[in-house]
Amino acid sequence: MNADYGAPTALAGPLQQRRALYQPRLPPCLQGATVRAEYGEATTTIDPAGAHAVAQAFPRTYGQRLVTFLAPDDAAGADKAAVHERPPIRVGVVFSGRQSPGGHNVVWGLHDALRAYNPHSVLYGFIGGTEGLFANKTLEITDDVLASYKNQGGFDLLGRSIDQIRSSKQVSAAMTTCHNLNLDGLVIVGGVTSNSDAAQLAETLVQKNCKTKVVGVPVSLNGDLKNQFVETTVGFDTVCKVNSQLISNVCLDAISAGKYYYFVRLMGRKASHVALECALQSHPNMLIMGEEVALSKLTLMEVINKICDGVQARAELDKYHGVLLIPEGLIESIPEMYALIQEISILHNNNVPVTEIPTQLSPWAAALFQFLPPFIRRELLLHQESDNSAQLSQIDTEQLLAHLVEAEMIKRTKEGRYKGKKFSSVCHFFGYQARGSLPSNFDCDYAYVLGHISLHMIAAGLTGYMATVANLKDPVYKWRCAAAPLTAMMSVRRHLRGPGAIPIGKPAIHPSPIDLKGKAYELLREKASSFLLDDFYRTPGGIQFEGPGSDAKPITLTIEDQDYMGDIEMLKLYLDKVKTIVKPGCSRDTLKAAISSMISVTHVLTVMSHPLNTELPLYHFN
Repeated sequence: MNADYGAPTALAGPLQQRRALYQPRLPPCLQGATVRAEYGEATTTIDPAGAHAVAQAFPRTYGQRLVTFLAPDDAAGADKAAVHERPPIRVGVVFSGRQSPGGHNVVWGLHDALRAYNPHSVLYGFIGGTEGLFANKTLEITDDVLASYKNQGGFDLLGRSIDQIRSSKQVSAAMTTCHNLNLDGLVIVGGVTSNSDAAQLAETLVQKNCKTKVVGVPVSLNGDLKNQFVETTVGFDTVCKVNSQLISNVCLDAISAGKYYYFVRLMGRKASHVALECALQSHPNMLIMGEEVALSKLTLMEVINKICDGVQARAELDKYHGVLLIPEGLIESIPEMYALIQEISILHNNNVPVTEIPTQLSPWAAALFQFLPPFIRRELLLHQESDNSAQLSQIDTEQLLAHLVEAEMIKRTKEGRYKGKKFSSVCHFFGYQARGSLPSNFDCDYAYVLGHISLHMIAAGLTGYMATVANLKDPVYKWRCAAAPLTAMMSVRRHLRGPGAIPIGKPAIHPSPIDLKGKAYELLREKASSFLLDDFYRTPGGIQFEGPGSDAKPITLTIEDQDYMGDIEMLKLYLDKVKTIVKPGCSRDTLKAAISSMISVTHVLTVMSHPLNTELPLYHFN
């Protein structure tokens, strides 16, 4: 990480220089210095069963209204008068999540929007992430500072650190900094955990009568911050494109040599979004998704047998090579491995020395621990991440699977069940290779737009909100810009499925697993047999910044119907039509038909949203 954060330096290579010249696009509503904030209905939570718990934990920010940003009726006149009428705004921005391509464009968009709002506005970046926020270590963001970071990868403009604003001491330090800098707004850039922390900080600042408004921006390469308001995160598109190129290279190498199975583990934390998108882009032979394993409750050896069956099916076609994708969260979706990791986590939390943890495991966990190869044992004992989860990026799941698959294939050979050539494997972890990449056009545009929205949220006095954009699969000029309350994205996890489920823990924004009923997963299932046997590898190549393909978007984004804001507008239109038709003086038959229809609709919606029908997600999340 560069120690001289924000120091303007010459862009090193011609590609970086050319990338810096790209001007991100804005939807019409953000093209002027003034926008119109339209307030919708009060929001509830994504999970009705946890609504009461969320309301109790966030009494001052729960139930806030959804806000849509639109162009003013008289944009030219409003902009001309605005600069002279509006006071300058003081805003701070912090990178709280892991580095993700496009993060710098959030800062750029925020800076440009601030300058257009009032040229005397000030933007501070906190150096070194949240630790810089706590210590009030700042860098004033200017045109000169931004010059070398526009459309560039990494988070090296400001850097990042522990990725949390959680303890009372941390929250107090953040509030002190906001007060000392006289900030009107604080923009927190990050993923699931960072935005949960942003919600808590916003609640506390309101409680303490601190004027600083706290807003979140969805930036995460994992793509797991998905809900009714967030269609995808900044960085996901770039990371998937870069990884897909690497995977396609491996596929071509595998088919050329004809004798190796490549086990490729991909970043993405607990959900399999990156792995699914990369599979749809590059067409590897197999993808073992954590959500599938969790749903079917497959044991470790059942996963191994599933892979071996695929190897054997390919051998029958005289194929002794292949490519297998593995999400880094797979190991936690295997029931016995998840339970083992939980036991180790509890012992860590009880401050048991690492060397003593194996001796304090329960008998079954100790037996499983001893069964695992030594390198996996060492990795499972590593200290936890800042969100108290296992260090998934440090656990070589691909090597574990390759090791066990090889053992099983040797066993099948000895038993006469497999008569093909010797199984050989090569392992890769594609993690850090992609997250520092130059961002795609989509991520450049998306991040820049979110930066603009962040400013308008602060100017509107919103706190405890996330900047959101809907209708992302369409061209930029059709994007819908909005602000959604962070509490509307929260839920409370439960112990069991069904009517006996008991809410536990604090309300939070949780990672969203793959929707196993969604169109993207359905497409994968349709192609699974062909992927396994046909070797119809796809080579997407490197990210295209110009020409055909430069505006391509994630397959998993474009295939789904996710325009939540558009659906809300459609619902409003139909409700208005009903009000227009059923007015006092309408016929009795019309009135009876309306009442009957409303009773039916109300009954269906009540059943769908009743807490007793809400179950645990299909995936284990802390």
